[in-house]
Amino acid sequence: MADRRRLERFLRSKLQEAGEQYEQVRGSTGEQLEEAREAYEVAKNARSLPSDEAGRAKIVCRRYAEQRAAKLDDQYRPACFEAGHPDCEGCAEDVREGRIETW
Repeated sequence: MADRRRLERFLRSKLQEAGEQYEQVRGSTGEQLEEAREAYEVAKNARSLPSDEAGRAKIVCRRYAEQRAAKLDDQYRPACFEAGHPDCEGCAEDVREGRIETW
């Protein structure tokens, strides 16, 4: 009878571990899928911006309120981007969200 209880405890603990591992994998997979969806959406928004013959995005600069053609970096920020400046941060966010003013 003692062997049976030990076997039950062993099986229960192993099944519990397997369930916990499954939840961890399931959670991380969901997070990765959401990150991939967000990255796809940002790339789609950035690629849909009108561009000139040199491949620069035609945007309206929030900082200087002027039409500007700017290359986008790998994080979809215009080449004129200045980290920490509220207008530049807002501009980069608008590019990612697909709501930037263009010409």
